[in-house]
Amino acid sequence: MDANTEERLFGEIREQVMADLGSGAFTSDNEAAEAIDRAIKDRAYGLRLTLTERLRLKKRIFDSMKKLDVLQELLEDRHVTEIMINSHEEIFMERDGRMERWAGSFESREKLEDMIQQIVSRINRRVNTSVPIADARLPDGSRVHIVLPPVALKGPTITIRKFPEVIEMDKMIRYGTVTHEAAAFLKKLVAAGYNIFISGGTGSGKSTFLNALTQYIPPDERIITIEDSAELKIRHIPNLVSLETRDANFEGEGEIGMAMLIRAALRMRPDRIIVGEVRGAEALDMLTAMNTGHDGSLSTGHANSTEDMLTRLESMVLMAAELPLKAIRDQISAGIDIMVHLSRMPDKSRKVMEISEVEGLADERIRLNKIFEYDHREKSLKRKGELKNREKLTRAGK
Repeated sequence: MDANTEERLFGEIREQVMADLGSGAFTSDNEAAEAIDRAIKDRAYGLRLTLTERLRLKKRIFDSMKKLDVLQELLEDRHVTEIMINSHEEIFMERDGRMERWAGSFESREKLEDMIQQIVSRINRRVNTSVPIADARLPDGSRVHIVLPPVALKGPTITIRKFPEVIEMDKMIRYGTVTHEAAAFLKKLVAAGYNIFISGGTGSGKSTFLNALTQYIPPDERIITIEDSAELKIRHIPNLVSLETRDANFEGEGEIGMAMLIRAALRMRPDRIIVGEVRGAEALDMLTAMNTGHDGSLSTGHANSTEDMLTRLESMVLMAAELPLKAIRDQISAGIDIMVHLSRMPDKSRKVMEISEVEGLADERIRLNKIFEYDHREKSLKRKGELKNREKLTRAGK
């Protein structure tokens, strides 16, 4: 079958299936697959298509209806970690840490727009010209950021950060992200109920590291997770509640943000609260949770260093309330016990750069006790000090 024949059949068969099933969005995968098989049998009668050609045609049609059309190939490639669509004709990807342009493209701008609506409709989000920016996720947990015209000048723009396989701490040690000594240290702290905050820049592996730390939480505890888009994969804790934010509806009502979910979680009798990432005023609610008996709570934030993260937390709290700076720093130093900072290195690897204890205030500034620090000369995380506040370890018998 030549390329022209395949394209003609693809269009005709897809049109027939869509007519049979409607949009296809609310049919099961099995129903869609059966409808595609019937349509191929009807349309391809007498063309003597090989089994390989039939299967390829079926996959293309199925992907265009139930998955992400031409992007499905990239999503199924485990070497591709990020997909960047600048317009329907211009697609870039990050493969094995290197940026490159992909040869594929969408058939038209309308096809790309259809795919966008397919993505947001699955999780009850909306995006249109009046609300042109949206965050969503794919069924596998991959993060999706969408920007539409008139904000995006080239056309609909999508950035997809694929959700990586769940990486446990043992694998991170093998990858060189963290040393065995530092991992063992963090394991004791998580089990004992120290409040830990993870910081890092874009693509530094904050969420992956957070997910790895959760494996050290005792399985008999009640855990509440709060995220913009549910990504954490916690499998060993039966008493787990996962909460996710919600955008406003078409009338601009019904928005449920991180701060509201944190306040709701406090009434759900959690042992620990895990906040996926704080970006704004919800930082105050997170610190309140950490200061009100929910030992062992975990969260992440975007910053270029531990000190930068502390400054950003101060700014976030000020978004929620006009408090004196000393009061804010008191809240931070009392709520957070341990800071972990990660970075993405020039060779694209991810490393833990620092593990520090938050000691308290000195001259009205937050004092840090560096316990581990990355040595750039030796390219390894080195022990620099000892934990001073051992109260929780003592209570836990560690």
